[in-house]
Amino acid sequence: METIEKMTHGFFNSVGFKLGIIVMLTLLLLIPAGMIMGLIREREQRRDETIEAVTSVWGNEQTICGPVLTIPFRQMEKSGEKDYRTKLWHARFLPEELLIEGTVEPEVRYRGIYRVVTYRAKLHVTGRFTGIGLPVPGIPPDARAEAKARIEIGIPDMRGINQDIMLHWGDSLVQVIPGIPGNKIAGSGVHGEVPVSFNSAGSFSFDIDINGSHALNFIPLGKNTTVRLTSSWNAPSFTGAFLPDDREITRTGFTAIWNILQLNRNFPQQWIDDQYEVNESSFGVELITPVDTYQKSERSVKYAVMFIGLTFLIFFFSEIFTRIRIHPVNYLLVGLALCLFYSLLTALAEHLPFALAYLAGSLVIIFLTGSFAHSLYLKWQVTATVSAALLALYAFLYVILQLMDYSLLFGNIGLVIILGLVMYFSRKIDWYSPVKGKKEIVP
Repeated sequence: METIEKMTHGFFNSVGFKLGIIVMLTLLLLIPAGMIMGLIREREQRRDETIEAVTSVWGNEQTICGPVLTIPFRQMEKSGEKDYRTKLWHARFLPEELLIEGTVEPEVRYRGIYRVVTYRAKLHVTGRFTGIGLPVPGIPPDARAEAKARIEIGIPDMRGINQDIMLHWGDSLVQVIPGIPGNKIAGSGVHGEVPVSFNSAGSFSFDIDINGSHALNFIPLGKNTTVRLTSSWNAPSFTGAFLPDDREITRTGFTAIWNILQLNRNFPQQWIDDQYEVNESSFGVELITPVDTYQKSERSVKYAVMFIGLTFLIFFFSEIFTRIRIHPVNYLLVGLALCLFYSLLTALAEHLPFALAYLAGSLVIIFLTGSFAHSLYLKWQVTATVSAALLALYAFLYVILQLMDYSLLFGNIGLVIILGLVMYFSRKIDWYSPVKGKKEIVP
């Protein structure tokens, strides 16, 4: 019986058993880390709902589609001996030249602690139509055209329009009205009736003053489409089917120019009814927020197990080398402090720049953990070692968060170095020997 008691006592006081306890605590602390991950996603969802609430009033993402010239054609067909029916086609004509010039001025709005980026775009659109009229593939030559055609301009969110749109068609001035009748090219927009002279050119111009948010897009409907945009926003993201041919981004804003040919898209200059889908060729610019604090906070939580495990190893090696044994509850308290960092970082980043929030949060946890280590070991050398190691770990994590493209490479290099240091300091440890120290382990 005495031999069994000695063996049991030796097992529970062995270095290997103590390390097993540390591993179990590390895995246990993944539960609060997962809860913090859920908290971050909840705050991110709340931010997205706030942005949606603001943009739904100001104006959502806008895509300018037009102008499209639509001419109805009718033909009487005999459907019986005495019955006739009218067959209707809508011929779509796209402009020969399309030039869009304008400014996109960002307007940052706040709802509580959240920052919403909106914009006001002032666009001047000019161009001309050529080759209007028959023949149109799919329409019989004897079909009769309506007296007036329609100019149609697609605008997704009509609430963003700030001023009346006056269309200059040749020498005529046309005030457009809401809606696009019977047209699936754009879900919403405006139209105006214009006189058309077949087989002649028709020039046009109009201005659009419109509110939107997140992105401003265009459809390249011209045989030659040119878009020139300037803005004071210095963090644009050019998206869609085409990138700018020329762009300049400075601290004071950006300038971008697109030049697109009809051969760059997948629809012709004219067709009937709704044969083609034009929205797949959209392009434009997004006014992005350079730093997504929630995304970075969420990425940092993914390294929680590494931070907790390495910090426990630091305390474990300090325990071995100083021969001062630490109770598992103390390890648990240190792990909870490390988990608290991620919640603290998220809370601070909602009010401060991410870099400053990260610095403040990490310094608080380093001071808290270092002070606790000093109260346990009562040696400044150990306190300095623990604090310096945590400082290096938090600096390492910050670098990984900043390196989007090289984070995986840099992270693996750092882990290899850390593993090498662990191997070096643990090479002479007898994992079966009892832990010698001034305090007895209570498992």
